[in-house]
Parts: sequence; structure tokens; C-alpha cells
Amino acid sequence: MATQKRGVRGLSAIAAAGMGLVTGTLVTLAAQRQALASLRMRLEHLEQAAQAQRDANLAHQQRLHWELLSKAMDDHELAEVLDTYEETVSAKKQRQFLFANALYTNALCYYRIGNISRDEFFGFARGILQNPIFREYWYATRPHRATLIDTSEEAELGQMVDDLLRQLEEADGEEWWVVGEPPID
Repeated sequence: MATQKRGVRGLSAIAAAGMGLVTGTLVTLAAQRQALASLRMRLEHLEQAAQAQRDANLAHQQRLHWELLSKAMDDHELAEVLDTYEETVSAKKQRQFLFANALYTNALCYYRIGNISRDEFFGFARGILQNPIFREYWYATRPHRATLIDTSEEAELGQMVDDLLRQLEEADGEEWWVVGEPPID
């Protein structure tokens, strides 16, 4: 009889130790989950802060770009610095090209910071390509875009505009607003 009591007590002690081990493991897992959740939240916050800083930097750069273009549009001598076209353009045409650049760059910036979708950027391009001065600007700056890295976002959007311009030129001009396939986001 003494042997049976000791066996039952041994099993109870093993069961209690096992339960303690399981409880300890569960408590540790819960603490790790909570720590992981806290780390995920912190990482999300840091990523949002980094994106906000990139957007602020891009907006600041856009503002500086506009200030430089404005100075060049107002002063023919400064505009000459930006005359990198293959053909000579008049002072008037240079100012128009600078303004076309500002319009395009503004839309590009809006797209990059998420203020407009790729579809909306496409719609902007389709509309602005109706202007003959903008088309002339676009053709004149083709060599500039050729220097972009093919996989860059700016190069991809430029190629999209190139394709759209080709489609617009091939299409019946009366229904320009339906020409081209909007990109898939």
C-alpha cells in the first residue's frame, strides 16, 4: 500500500510540474506577443514618420523648383541657363517651356506624394497634351527624359505620357478624352 500512495503522489507532482511549465510557457508567449505588437506599432509609427518626412522633402523641393523656374521665366538671362534644347527657342517659347515643365513637375509631385492616383495623372497628361505648346515642350525634352533610369518612377510616367501622345496623334482628335488605356495601379 505504501508503494501505491507514493506512485500517485509522484504522478501528481509530475502533473503539477507539467502544468507549471505550460503556464510559464503561456505567460512567456503572451508577453512576447505583447512585445511584438508594441514593436510592430513602433515600426508603423516610424515608417509613417519617414514617409511624412519624404513627402515634406518632396514638397520643399517642389517649392524650390517653382521658385527657380519663376526666376527664369521672369529673367531672360537666367532662362538662357536652362536652354538645353537641341534647337534654338525664342525667349517667349523658353518661358512657355519653363511653365510647361512646372505644370508637369507639379503633377508628378502630386502623384508621388499620393495626392492624385496614377489614373488621375494619366487624365492630367491626356488633357495637357491637347495643348500644342505642351506637346512641343514634350518633344523638345525627350532627350532629357532619355537620361532617366528606365525603372525609375519618373521614367515610367514619362513613358506612359509618350505612349499616350502617340495614341492621341493616331486617334481622331474629336474624342481625345477617351484615347488611351488608363494605367493599372
